[in-house]
Amino acid sequence: MPKRRRVPLRTCVSCGAKTDKRNLLRIVSGEGDRVVVDRSGKRNGRGAYVCESCRGSKGHLRRDKLERSLRAKIDKTEWNSLVEAMTRTSEGVS
Repeated sequence: MPKRRRVPLRTCVSCGAKTDKRNLLRIVSGEGDRVVVDRSGKRNGRGAYVCESCRGSKGHLRRDKLERSLRAKIDKTEWNSLVEAMTRTSEGVS
């Protein structure tokens, strides 16, 4: 009988839902305090995870929660580009 592999669970920073790591989008605060969407899930830096329902709905993801978990300040232009990148990812556009 084959062994079952352990599936890593992560928590969404917005709603607190625990789900499979592969179903979440990773946001990373890395080089020079830039906050970017990490589609590969392997970038260096402090990461936070956002679930599908939170990234699709505008206003559900709050900037202060993301800043707290990443331990980084996110300015308005960076926040707008991050939200745009998350909605593109949830629609399936790369």
